[in-house]
Amino acid sequence: MRGRACYFLGFWDYETPKVMVVKNRTLGVIYRAVQFLVITYFIWYVFISQKAYQDSETRPESSVYTRMKGTAVHGDHILDTVEYARPSEGGDVISTILRREVTYDQMQGTCAEHYLVENANCTTDSDCVEGEVNFDGHGRKTGRCVQYYNYTFKTCEVQTWCPVEEHAAVREPALVEAINFTVFIRNSIHFPKFKVGNIKDASNKRDMHKYLNKCHYDEENEPYCPNFRLGYIANQARENFNELCRTGGVIGVFINWKCDLDVDPSRCKPTYAFRRLDVRKDQANSGYYYRFAKYYNKDGVESRTLIKAFGIRLDVIVHGHAGKFSPIPTIISTVTAMTSVGICTIICDWIMLTFIDKNEVYSERKFDEMACHCDVSPHRPSVWMLFHQLTMVSQVLLSNELTTAVGMN
Repeated sequence: MRGRACYFLGFWDYETPKVMVVKNRTLGVIYRAVQFLVITYFIWYVFISQKAYQDSETRPESSVYTRMKGTAVHGDHILDTVEYARPSEGGDVISTILRREVTYDQMQGTCAEHYLVENANCTTDSDCVEGEVNFDGHGRKTGRCVQYYNYTFKTCEVQTWCPVEEHAAVREPALVEAINFTVFIRNSIHFPKFKVGNIKDASNKRDMHKYLNKCHYDEENEPYCPNFRLGYIANQARENFNELCRTGGVIGVFINWKCDLDVDPSRCKPTYAFRRLDVRKDQANSGYYYRFAKYYNKDGVESRTLIKAFGIRLDVIVHGHAGKFSPIPTIISTVTAMTSVGICTIICDWIMLTFIDKNEVYSERKFDEMACHCDVSPHRPSVWMLFHQLTMVSQVLLSNELTTAVGMN
C-alpha cells in the first residue's frame, strides 16, 4: 500500500532542470557563436527581410486595361490601331499584327483541293469519294478529280471558299515599324483584407494626361510610366523582333506589386518582367497567328478577303503581395525566436558529453540519481521511480534553461 501511495504522491512532484556552470573556454566560444548565428538569422532574415511581424495578403483584386498606340506606313496605306490591334477595346490580352498573308476575292464554289492535304491527290474520279470531308482539308469532296489550277497534276475537287488559301495567298512584307509602337497598360489593384485600394501606377504625377503622352517605361527613371515600346518588350523577353515578325509569338507581361502598407500606399510601385510563353521547341506549333475575314458583295455575290495575321500577343498577368503590422504574427515570430535560442544549449550539451567529457566528469555532475524515500522492496524497483528518473534526464538534456559558462579549471 505504501508503494502505491509513493507512486501517487510522486506524480505531484515538481521537476526543475539543474543548472551547471562549465568553465571551458572552447565550449563557451561555441555556445556564444551559435547564439550569435541564431539571433542574427532571426533579426536580419526573419524580421527585417521577410517582415515576419506583418500580416500578409497574396491574392489581390486587379483590373487591367490595355491600348496600342502608333501609326505606320505600309506600302500605299497608312495603318492605325484599328488596322493592327486586336481587340480594340483592350483588356488583359492584346495583340498587334506584324505580318499578313492575304487571300483576295474568295467566293463560295468548287475548286481543286490543296495538294498537301491528305488523300487530295488523284488521277481519276474514283480516287475522290463524294461527300467525304477531310479533317485537314478545306471542304467537302464533290467526287470529281480536276486539274490543280495551272499545274499538270490533279487533286480532288471540294466545295469551299475558292480559291483555297494556300494557293492564292499573297504574303505581305513585315511591319518593321511596329518596333516603335507603344502599349499602354493601366493596372489598378486592391487588397480587400486591408481595405486598401485604388493603388494605381503613375498616381503621384500631377499632370497625368501630359505625362502619359510623353513618358516611356524605364525601370530606374520612369518606374511608374505604363507605356512600353514593343521593341523594349521583345528585348526584355530576349527575343529577336524580326523573328517575331516572321512567326509571331506570345509574350507574358508580369506585373508584381509588393506593398508595405506600414508606410504610405502611394509608395507601392509595380515591377515588370517579360517572358516568352509559347513553346518554341515544336516548330510546327510555335509562334502566334490567327485568321479573320472582310466580307463584301461583288456583283451581287457574297465575297470575302481572308487574312492570316502573324503578330505579338501580350498576356498581362498580375501578382501582388501586401504586408501590414499585426500583433499576432509579431508575438508568434518573437516566441519562435526566443525558443530557437534553446538549440544552442542542446548543441553544446552534445559536444560536451560526446567530445569533451572523456573521463565522464561532466556527466556525473550533470545527472543525479536520487533514491525514493518510500518503502519499496530493493528487489522490485519502483516503475514510477524509473520513469521519473528517465523523464528528468530527458528534460535536462532538452531544456532551454541550461546555461554554460566559459573556462575549465
